[in-house]
Amino acid sequence: MSCGDSKPIFFQRQPVLPLLVQRFLRVRLEAALHDPNERALLVWPTVLGAPKLRQEHPGGLPEHLLFAHAAKMLHALGDEDPEAAWGDVIARLPDTAEKGPTGWKPHPDWGQLGPLVSLRSGLALTALTELSPDERYGLLAGLTLFNSALFHETHDALEMLWKDAAGELRQGLQGLILMTAGYHHMQLHNLKGMMAVWDESIARLAPFNGLLDTPWGGVDHRNAVQFTEERMAYLENETGGEDDLEAMDILWAMPVPRWEIS
Repeated sequence: MSCGDSKPIFFQRQPVLPLLVQRFLRVRLEAALHDPNERALLVWPTVLGAPKLRQEHPGGLPEHLLFAHAAKMLHALGDEDPEAAWGDVIARLPDTAEKGPTGWKPHPDWGQLGPLVSLRSGLALTALTELSPDERYGLLAGLTLFNSALFHETHDALEMLWKDAAGELRQGLQGLILMTAGYHHMQLHNLKGMMAVWDESIARLAPFNGLLDTPWGGVDHRNAVQFTEERMAYLENETGGEDDLEAMDILWAMPVPRWEIS
């Protein structure tokens, strides 16, 4: 499973999100990872935080337009009743939205970062929508989120598998999780944190020679290991492991790591 040759939107430096926004995103993603039927929770922030809609409807998106924009995404998930889906989400997760003069607005907890939350939710939704809700769902979610450069979300997806794993499988999943954590540190430009977890990741993955067999399919991580090692070598040679913003910028021009299902 791959995203082609183009660089994902989030394969660049990212801001540190406020804790309330982190929680908002985590609650919805974890629900969608535990139960594919909950993927619809990602639809609403995608619509409500969309910059163009916010600009056109500063007082709030009228309900009929909210449902109209959500309908296509919900249809892809097998849900044909936007009104019922909205009633469910606003009752269960009231931090989704608040009433404005003309309709629904992003809740203040996340509204100040509405465009970023919309984009992040939308990309996660796109990644998960294409997956069949079968026994391979958890692993494929991790792969497609990683290939979308949603590294924090990848960590959550793989951790769910890692918790119940044992032996070599547990070690291999831990290696992938640590690789993901390193790329998340890279997004935050935390060089020391990145190097530390990448070093352990490479060590844990070494016995698998680039292919981790799991009950849900194999994970080919050869190019990801190669590109990660190239970044580590570059940083060690150029910076000696010390923070260097100019050197960090070079990392984004290097090849994008990807995992493949085999």
